[in-house]
Amino acid sequence: MPEETQQQFPQRGFTRREFLMTTLATGFTLAVRPVSAQTITTDTVGLEAGEVKIPVADGEIPAYRAMPATGGPFPVVLVVQEIFGVHEHIKDICRRLAKLGYLAVAPELYARQGDVSQMSDINEIITKVVSKVPDAQVMSDLDATAQWARESGKGDVERLGITGFCWGGRIVWLYAAHNPRLKAGVAWYGRLVGQTSELLPKHPIDVAAELKAPVLGLYGGADTGIPNETVEQMRAALKAAGSPSEIVLYPDTPHGFFADYRQSYRKEQAEDGWQRLLAWFKQHGVV
Repeated sequence: MPEETQQQFPQRGFTRREFLMTTLATGFTLAVRPVSAQTITTDTVGLEAGEVKIPVADGEIPAYRAMPATGGPFPVVLVVQEIFGVHEHIKDICRRLAKLGYLAVAPELYARQGDVSQMSDINEIITKVVSKVPDAQVMSDLDATAQWARESGKGDVERLGITGFCWGGRIVWLYAAHNPRLKAGVAWYGRLVGQTSELLPKHPIDVAAELKAPVLGLYGGADTGIPNETVEQMRAALKAAGSPSEIVLYPDTPHGFFADYRQSYRKEQAEDGWQRLLAWFKQHGVV
């Protein structure tokens, strides 16, 4: 890799290891079934969409990529999975973005730690897989994904954005503090505070003053896992840092309100949030 490229997207060195996931899961993760009748399905007409392999520091990981079938290079949006991995809902979000002219790519960030798609219990997902995923690994994999988009010739990483949901919402804040080339991020109900550890050395509130790109946070006022007081703490930290980032808190709205395949879906708030995402990206040059 040319030195210039390494400087643009630095990758930490990891020991080459066996990857537990070499291909993406199909359909929806077992833990979220049965899937709601209101699930949104976006077709691939006019798109190039499907699984790709992303070279990373210690091997390669599978990812889902969708983009317009002709033209380019396109603005790039990294799509960061929920706690349930890159299943059908995350793939559909990539297709929705591709319909709007983006190259959207969702790397499977649990590939080394395990396949959550066949786990029926959320506690099993957390204890066996998610709790073992280091933030440093995730940052490196996202850098590698942006680099893959650049080297494909179809992605313009001068127009780089990121969005993520639930587990991925937290990651959006961290990546905005990590990558100086990022233009904007949109975090959907990602945890803002918490206990730190060797694998999770910082949380979003710890990096509020270090953000290198503005983040739009979209949160539910009735989210039992993300208390409103932590949202207000983050708002205060952003204000103290002079950050242009913003947080929208939807009243009486639960966690997972964008997840149209689950009972937590709230159509009005989801659609409003989506329009805010598109406007945020446009405002900050991811268009």
